[in-house]
Amino acid sequence: MLYLADTAPNRIAAIPDAVHRTTPAIDGGATLTQGGQLSAPLDLVTAPDGDVLTVNAGNGKVVETTPGGKQVASRTLVASGAGGLFGLALAPAAQGIYFVNDSGTGADANSLELLH
Repeated sequence: MLYLADTAPNRIAAIPDAVHRTTPAIDGGATLTQGGQLSAPLDLVTAPDGDVLTVNAGNGKVVETTPGGKQVASRTLVASGAGGLFGLALAPAAQGIYFVNDSGTGADANSLELLH
């Protein structure tokens, strides 16, 4: 399954069999989840347990969604939101997630942070 952060409609799209598709995904794929804690989602990663972790530009939160589409947890990573949160990757050995905090100025801008 390929998951996509669809920013404008505040949704996560799911495209089955993306590697072998020979036709376009109509309407950008099926909606896994929409609204709720999602607010201008920019990036996502699939966790080892299969849940989808999404970071939002609109509210600075990371949102955990099950493969069934239920949003089960959220946590504020960047208090100001305002587009300051993007870039997401699993840390080695699943010891957390790396994210880019683009809020602030000078040395505080564009920092790579780790959430355990």
